[in-house]
Amino acid sequence: MSCFSVDFFKEDDGTKPVSAFIRSLDVKMKAKVVADLHLLEEYGNMAREPLSKHLEDDIFELRSKVGSEIVRILYFFDGNRIIIATNGFVKKQNKTPRSEIELAKKRRKIHMSRK
Repeated sequence: MSCFSVDFFKEDDGTKPVSAFIRSLDVKMKAKVVADLHLLEEYGNMAREPLSKHLEDDIFELRSKVGSEIVRILYFFDGNRIIIATNGFVKKQNKTPRSEIELAKKRRKIHMSRK
């Protein structure tokens, strides 16, 4: 049984960008990302590389790879047992783009202000 629960950031209009991103992936990558999200629920804050990596300022990335395709889902912890996935992208360069990290921080700020 999972100790943690992964939820997706919700925009003001109710849409969930991470959900839409995952649906846009090909079948194999979609399956891998969903499986990795389940592992993240199981391991939570104990997840380490290669599954998860701390980026900065309590923003983490879930790392999924199928063949040469690499996908990242950024997330943060909301309390002890809740993980909020903020955004996802197909990785095309060595470093995580600054814009993706900033988007995760912005969405975390919005999420926390709603509480």
